[in-house]
Amino acid sequence: MQKTGVIFDLDGVIVDTAKYHYLAWKNLANKLGFEFTEKHNELLKGVSRVRSLEILLGIGNIKLSEEKKQEYLVTKNEEYLGFITKMKSDEILPGALELLDTLDSLGIKYVLGSASKNAPLILKQVGIFERFTGIVDGNSVSKAKPDPEVFLIGAKKLNLPPEHCVVFEDAIAGIEAANRADMVSIGIGNEETLHEADYNFENLTEVTSDFIKKLISVKNKKKHRA
Repeated sequence: MQKTGVIFDLDGVIVDTAKYHYLAWKNLANKLGFEFTEKHNELLKGVSRVRSLEILLGIGNIKLSEEKKQEYLVTKNEEYLGFITKMKSDEILPGALELLDTLDSLGIKYVLGSASKNAPLILKQVGIFERFTGIVDGNSVSKAKPDPEVFLIGAKKLNLPPEHCVVFEDAIAGIEAANRADMVSIGIGNEETLHEADYNFENLTEVTSDFIKKLISVKNKKKHRA
């Protein structure tokens, strides 16, 4: 059995913090006098905080000075931090703890590979920070997904070549990054959206121990639809 390591994205795979970003942006829009919907929020996924503000202001047809923009960016982030500092273990997504237990039982190490600068805080809040061999977050990288930098750093933390790493991702850019890094990519979420992944599951509850054992026993990537 070849030595294998696992890299997890955070949001949408281990926990769901997207809802807190949405609430913070929605509250800002309300303050500025216009409605910000969940449909609007889709435009912000995978986008930087600065660009997200620009999109939000465009939706409301609002023009602000650079000074005011910076003020609102700080306000939004402080509100978001207020939400995530109240997170508890019951916000871990279904199947995540069971999968970590499976990996532990098989002696497979895993790290986090997330663009979020708040990733360590979130993992500590939900009580699983110490389980990860390493954390690669927004403070560790200079290039955003789909650039593979975050996952390549993760492979180094696992002390493994990229081709021996498996990535769990819920975003198109993340799947592309994993593929560009020559890692096995596992899409968590809509298969049609994440069709470029090597394997697809709706959520982590579908990832069985048998699947993991089979995955680490083969060297060549295969297309599989779960």
